[in-house]
Amino acid sequence: MPLRERARAVLEAPRFQQAVIAVILVNAATLGLETSPVAVERYGTALTVIDHAALYVFVAELLAKIYVYRARFFADPWNLFDASIVTISLLPVASGLSVLRALRILRALRLISVVPSLRKVVTALLNAVPGMTSIVLLLGLVLYVAAVMGAKLYHDTAPDYFGDLPTSLFTLFQMMTGDGWSDITRDVMDEHPAAWIFFVAFMLVCTFVVLNLFIAVVVRAMEDEHAEQSAEVAAQEAQAVRATNDAVLAELAALRAEIRELRDRVPVAPGG
Repeated sequence: MPLRERARAVLEAPRFQQAVIAVILVNAATLGLETSPVAVERYGTALTVIDHAALYVFVAELLAKIYVYRARFFADPWNLFDASIVTISLLPVASGLSVLRALRILRALRLISVVPSLRKVVTALLNAVPGMTSIVLLLGLVLYVAAVMGAKLYHDTAPDYFGDLPTSLFTLFQMMTGDGWSDITRDVMDEHPAAWIFFVAFMLVCTFVVLNLFIAVVVRAMEDEHAEQSAEVAAQEAQAVRATNDAVLAELAALRAEIRELRDRVPVAPGG
């Protein structure tokens, strides 16, 4: 077997994939421990060794994939995703570049490309992005209209929440997430008792309508992804069944030909 084929067999083996997942999890744990001064003081050297060893494993895996798949490596978006994360990890980390040190935790995101179930979820989310465009525009329009109304109605009553347009936008976005919306509403209602109409209408439209549309689009995309994968599996199974049937028919035809040949060779007895 050629070296490239043997390397491909190793890369695609389930045990190798499980080993890569284990390295990613261990590396993520060590990077988390590095945030603890006590852990760094006690095990700083060991954490650094594990971190560098994990990086060498990722680099070796990446180079092996490039060697095995060659140009096809760059045609797979997940391979490019892995390559970008490993490249970021290889950037020189100086004492002042704390951002680059923090970006090392991005290696944990490699679980998305390694674990098939996570990859399916992310693929479905990406497929749902085009369908979310109209919903994002609708949500932005509702937020803008409500922010302008809030700034004009409650500018003097609650300047901390509706003093200007950016502040009003942030307040309404905070309310949309469900964070402290009742406190904001009560502060305004102390001066404007009828303000509940504005806030309840806004919460109903944004939280219970628009956000549920987001969920519906994502669920639909995941269902489509599952249906597509089921169709591919069914097609592969049907192809395998057809191949098996063709092989069986070919064997039967060969047996019949052999039987006819044997009959032709066997002499017929007189009077038989």
